[in-house]
Amino acid sequence: MKQIDLIIQNRTGLHARPARVLVDTAKQFTSAVRLRHGAKAANAKSLISVLALGVTSGGAVVLEVDGADEDLAADTLCAAVADGLGEGAHTKVPAPSAPAPASPSAVGELHGVAAAPGIAIGPTFRLRRAAVQVHDYSSGATLESERLRRALADAAGQLVALREQVLQRAGPEEAAIFDVHHELIADAELHADVFARIDAGQSAAAAWHAATVAAADVMAALPDPTLAGRAADLRDAGERVLRLLSGDAAPSAELPPEPVILLAYDLSPSETAALDPQRVLGFCTAVGGPNAHAAILARALGLPAIVSAGPAILDLEDGTPAILDGATGSLLTRPGRDAMDEARDRQRRATDARRAALESAATPAITTDGHRVEVAANIGSAEDARRAVESGAEAVGLLRSEFLFLDREQAPSEAEQRAVYAEILAAMGGRPVVLRTLDIGGDKPLPYLSLPAEENPFLGERGIRLCQAHPYLLEQQLRAALSAASSGELRIMFPMVSDIAELRAARAAVERIRAELGAPAVQVGIMVEVPSAALMADALAAECDFFSVGTNDLTQYTMAIDRTHPTLAARADGLHPAVLRLIDLTVKAAHAAGRWVGVCGELGADPVAVPILIGLGVDELSVSAPAIPSVKAQVRDLSMEQCKERARAALACATASEVRSKM
Repeated sequence: MKQIDLIIQNRTGLHARPARVLVDTAKQFTSAVRLRHGAKAANAKSLISVLALGVTSGGAVVLEVDGADEDLAADTLCAAVADGLGEGAHTKVPAPSAPAPASPSAVGELHGVAAAPGIAIGPTFRLRRAAVQVHDYSSGATLESERLRRALADAAGQLVALREQVLQRAGPEEAAIFDVHHELIADAELHADVFARIDAGQSAAAAWHAATVAAADVMAALPDPTLAGRAADLRDAGERVLRLLSGDAAPSAELPPEPVILLAYDLSPSETAALDPQRVLGFCTAVGGPNAHAAILARALGLPAIVSAGPAILDLEDGTPAILDGATGSLLTRPGRDAMDEARDRQRRATDARRAALESAATPAITTDGHRVEVAANIGSAEDARRAVESGAEAVGLLRSEFLFLDREQAPSEAEQRAVYAEILAAMGGRPVVLRTLDIGGDKPLPYLSLPAEENPFLGERGIRLCQAHPYLLEQQLRAALSAASSGELRIMFPMVSDIAELRAARAAVERIRAELGAPAVQVGIMVEVPSAALMADALAAECDFFSVGTNDLTQYTMAIDRTHPTLAARADGLHPAVLRLIDLTVKAAHAAGRWVGVCGELGADPVAVPILIGLGVDELSVSAPAIPSVKAQVRDLSMEQCKERARAALACATASEVRSKM
C-alpha cells in the first residue's frame, strides 16, 4: 500500500467539481483508493464520501492506494491534485460578499447576501412547493430494486437534457453543475446504502429518501459554507429521483400572470435553471450562500438575486411591492416614491448601457482594413434564436437539434419538428440557419432508441453513423427540415462525417426528399471534427457547400484525449499546432473549391484564438449568444494583416502553451 501526504490548494477546497475530478480519476484504477482528512476517511471513488470530508483550501489529506496498479494510480492522482483537479490556475470571478447592512435599515428593508447584481422592481411572490409523498410499502426487493434502476436511468436522461439547456443559456462551467448531479445519483456508496435498505424491506422511494437525506445532512453539517452548500445539490438530485419513484410531476411554481420577484426558503440548481426571465424579475431566498450553485446560475443567467435574507422574507404577503438590489443584498418592501424613482433611474441607466452594447453588436464585424467576418450563434431552441438576434447574431452557425430528442419517451414527430424549425427560421428573420442533424450516441442514451453499450461511445456509432444505422430518424428529420425551409434560409449540416461515402449517402437523401416535397434548394455541409475529414477536405469540398469546424471534437480526436477526462482535459487545447494545421488544411481546400468555412466550437470565442482563426481564413465564428458582442468588438480592433501574422506564428509553434505565450 502507498501512502502520500498532499495539500489541497484549490481556492474553495474539495468542492463539487474538483472532488468529481478526483473521484473520476480514482475510478480509472482497480486499486482501492482512500482519502483521510483528520479523523475522517473516505472512499475516493465516492463523490458523496469525498465531499463529506469537508476539505478546505490548504487542507492536508493522506492518499492511500492499495492494489495491483497502486503505483500508477498514486502517481496519476498526485499529478491531478498538483494540476488543480481540473481548475488549474483559472480563477472565477468571486461571488459578491455580504454587504454591511445599513444602520439603521430603512423601514421595510431586509438585508441578505448579494448573490447576482441587478435591480428588480415588482410585486413579491412566495414559492410554495408540494411535498413528495413517500410511501413505504414494498413490493419485494427484486421489484423495488428494478424500480430504482429505472428511476435512476430516467433521472440521468433528464440531467443530460438539463445540462444541454444550461450550456446554451449560460455556459460550460454552469452546465457542469449537472454533471455533478449525475455523479451524485450514480454514487456507489449511496447505491450500496439504498439497496441494503431495500433488501431490509423498505420501498425504493423510502430507501432512496432515507439514504439521500442522511448523506445530505452530513454535508450540511460541514463548517465550511461552500462545502456545506453542496448538500443542496444532493437534495436536488435526490428529489429528482424521488419524484420519479413516487410518480409525482417535477415541481413547478404556479406563477401569477405579471412578472414577480420570487421569494423562497431556498432554490435548487434545477429550479434556478428553469426560471423564466419573462416571469421572474429576480429572486430572494431565506438561506443559501453566494457560492451555491443556484447563485452561480443566477449570475450566469443575468438574474438579480439575494440569498440568506432570513425567514422574515417568507412572511411577506404575495403582491407586496418591492425593490430587489442584487448588488447590495437589499430587499426594500413598500418603497416610497423617491426610492422608486431612484431605483427606476438606476434600472434605466443599466438598460441604456445594455442597449448601447446591443446596438454596437448589430454592427458587422469588419477588421480595420475592411475584411468582414460573420459572427453567428450556437443555439438549441427558438428562444435561443430570439436571444441570438438581440445579441447581434448574423446567422445561426449551429442549431443543435438534439434538444428536440432528449428527455422524452418517444421521438418527436415530423410535424413537431417542422413547427419548431419553422419557428426558429422565422425568429432569425431571413438570416441563415445551419441545422445540424441529430448528433447522438452511446454517451447520450435515448429511451426510445435501443443502442448497444459501447466500450468507447466517442469512437462508435454516433452522429451521421447512428442516423444512417437508423434511417427512419434521419428521414423524418430531413423531411421536417425541408418542409420548413420556405420559412427562412435553411442549411443542413451532417455531424461526424469521416468518409466521403457518408457524405454522398446523406446528400442523396436530402436531394431525394427535397424532390419529393418540392422544397427549395438548400446548402448542405459537414462538420469537420475528425482528422480524416480535415485530411480529405479537398475531396469533401467538391461534394458539399460548406464546412464547419467543430474544434471541441477535432481537438479531442487529434490529441487522443477525451475532452471530459478528469486529468488530461486541460491538455486538449484547440490552439495546439496540430489542430491549427488541420484547420489550415481545411480552409485552404474549401477556399480552393469556392466553399466557406465556419468554426462552431468553444475556440471561436477564445480571445487568443480569434485573430489566429481569422488569419487562417475562417469565414464565420459561431459562438454562444452572450459572447457575440465581445467577439465582434475584438474583430473590429484587428487588422487582417495582423491576424495573418499571428496565424503564421501559431502554425510555427510546437505546443499549445507556446502558441498562447507568443500571442
